[in-house]
Amino acid sequence: MSEFERHRPVMVREALEFLKVEPDGTYIDATVGAGGHSEQILKVLAQGSGRLLGIDRDPNALRIAHERLAGFGERVKLVEGNFAEIDALHAQSFLPPGAGTLADLGLSSMQLEEAERGFSFSRPGPLDMRMGEGDVTAEEIVNETPEQELADLIFKFGEERHSRRIARAIVKARPIRLTTQLAQVVTRSIPSRAGLHQIHPATRTFMALRLAVNRELENLQSFLDKVLAVLAPGARVVVISFHSLEDRIVKESFRSWKRNGQALILTKHVVRPAAEEMRENPRSRSAKLRAAERL
Repeated sequence: MSEFERHRPVMVREALEFLKVEPDGTYIDATVGAGGHSEQILKVLAQGSGRLLGIDRDPNALRIAHERLAGFGERVKLVEGNFAEIDALHAQSFLPPGAGTLADLGLSSMQLEEAERGFSFSRPGPLDMRMGEGDVTAEEIVNETPEQELADLIFKFGEERHSRRIARAIVKARPIRLTTQLAQVVTRSIPSRAGLHQIHPATRTFMALRLAVNRELENLQSFLDKVLAVLAPGARVVVISFHSLEDRIVKESFRSWKRNGQALILTKHVVRPAAEEMRENPRSRSAKLRAAERL
């Protein structure tokens, strides 16, 4: 099985329905990843003169996307960059204003399965967690952040109610170098009665560190502040989030657009994956889709 065949994009049918892809339009996949969503968009564009701009900050993901989408030739343009700079990246592409843009904010299966990336608490690897080039690693945060500040970070970004207990245990166990070592420290710091929930005890802590390392919430807000400027009237914005903090930012931005007469909200309520998809792809269970249309 090839690398891109191992990655299963989430809510493809719903994303394409809300994007309302037209064969002659220009579309932007702001987080192209392994190219799963882009491939389906390009199949529609192949029926006309449409073009697609794919953006990702992860050079390894872009390499896989290049392989996956090679058959579409010049119809697709892939660039390495942060979607927080979507205005500059779009300008550099010399493509016309977009008819729609998609942002899937989740980690890919490949990123989770590559132990050396440091995203997974079940595979021993260095505490890195950087999606692309960055200034700080999870190891630096874990080993250098003062206890109170670390507890606040885990509580804010991970919504972890045991954040103080976890931070205290981390500071006591320093230095922590490996993902599995951190996962053990977190698991042991939480009362056994608190382990009755369905997710792994280290899930929220790892999520908090990943969001902090990659400044994901800040970048998402920057993307939403800029995206309408690169779109034509009537263009669609579709965002798939996996974290309540991400979804909250998307919801509030859409509401702001509506109040300012900039966009129409297409999803009165958040759209969730179909039951069949959640059964076949458990990682899709936390996905939430929202869509809006530029006025």
